[in-house]
Amino acid sequence: MTSVEQTQAELSQTELSGSESALDGLPVSGPAVVAHAAGDLRIEEVPLKAPAADEAVVEIAYGGICGSDLHYWMHGAAGESILKDPMVLGHEIVGTVVRAAADGSGPAAGIPVAVHPATPGPGAARYPEDRPNLSPGCTYLGSAARHPHTDGAFSRYATLPARMLRELPAGLPLRTAALVEPASVAWHAVARAGEVAGKTAMVIGSGPIGALVVAVLKRAGAAKITAVDMHDKPLQIARAVGADEVLKGDDAEAIAAVEADVVIESSGSHFGLASAIKGAVRGGKVVMVGLLPSGPQPVLISLAITRELELLGSFRFNDEIDDVIAALADGSLQADAVVTHEYPLDHALEAFDVAKNSAQSGKVLLNFTPAGQA
Repeated sequence: MTSVEQTQAELSQTELSGSESALDGLPVSGPAVVAHAAGDLRIEEVPLKAPAADEAVVEIAYGGICGSDLHYWMHGAAGESILKDPMVLGHEIVGTVVRAAADGSGPAAGIPVAVHPATPGPGAARYPEDRPNLSPGCTYLGSAARHPHTDGAFSRYATLPARMLRELPAGLPLRTAALVEPASVAWHAVARAGEVAGKTAMVIGSGPIGALVVAVLKRAGAAKITAVDMHDKPLQIARAVGADEVLKGDDAEAIAAVEADVVIESSGSHFGLASAIKGAVRGGKVVMVGLLPSGPQPVLISLAITRELELLGSFRFNDEIDDVIAALADGSLQADAVVTHEYPLDHALEAFDVAKNSAQSGKVLLNFTPAGQA
C-alpha cells in the first residue's frame, strides 16, 4: 500500500521526537501501527498521552499480532466492532516500565511487565462477580467495540493504567512473555472444560490460540491430545507444543473416531464447530473459544442434544494471566514454538501480510525497540 510504504520510508529516516513537554523527559510522540479503514494500515507518529496519577508509561518491546488486529486491517471491523476512526492496534504486549504511576500503584520504573488489556465495564449490570470478562461495557486495548475507540499499544511507548501491569519474574525473556495474553485466553478455555487430567482432548483449529490450548492441555495432564487443522504448518507447531496426534480438518471419519472427552473449538468457523460436535464422546464437553462471525450460524444442535454434550462459551480471560506468567517462568508451560516470525516496527505491513497466512505462520511478533532488538 502506497501510504504505508511512504510512511515506512519516512520512519526509516527519523527516530522518536526528542522534544519534551509535560512528559518530563519522555518523547512527546512516537511511531505506532494505526488502522484507518479496511485495507489502510499505516505506521505514523502518534502523541504519547501524559500519564494520570494512576497510569504508568511503558516502553514496549514486543507485540503479538492477533486475529482482531488482522480483521481491523483487512475488513475495517472485528465482528460487530466497526472502525469509525483511526485506531492504534495491539493488545498482546510486553515491555518495561519507564515512568511508574505517580500514586505509587503498580510496578516501579525498570520493571519488565506483561499487560492485562481489559477494563471491566462500570455500573451494576448483572454478571457473575468472579467473571469480569463478562461485564457489559468492558473495554479492551485496540478495540473498536465502543466509540470513542480504545487505542491499543502497538507503539514505542504507551501510557497504561498501572492496574493492567503484571510484573514479570526474573529470567523470563520478554520475547517468551509476549505470549502471555493469548496463552491466558487458552488457559481460560481449558479451565472452562473443568478437570482435564487423564482425559482425552481434541483441539479444532491449530492457529496460535489452538496451539497454545494444546500447550495448556499438555501442562494440565491430558492423557491424549489430538490437534486438527487444514494446513501442515499449524499441525507441526501443535506437535511441537504437545499434540500426540494430528489430523487434517477434512478427514471427517478420523475426527469422529476420536471421541474426545473434551473438545476445544478454536477455528472460529461453523465447519470447525461441526467437527467438534462430531468428535466429542457422548456426554462430553465442547468449549467454543474461536469467535464465529456474528449472526445466525448452522450448528449440529440435534446431535449435541442426543449425545448430551455440554457446549460452553469461552471469552477472553480474568486472573488466569497470573498463572500463565508463573507457568511460563518455571518452564511448565512450553509455548515458544508458537512464535514463528519476528519483524521490526518499520516492517509492520510485511508482518501483517505473513500473519494473515495461517498456512505459513504461527504467532507473528512485532519488535518495537529502536534497533529491533529487545
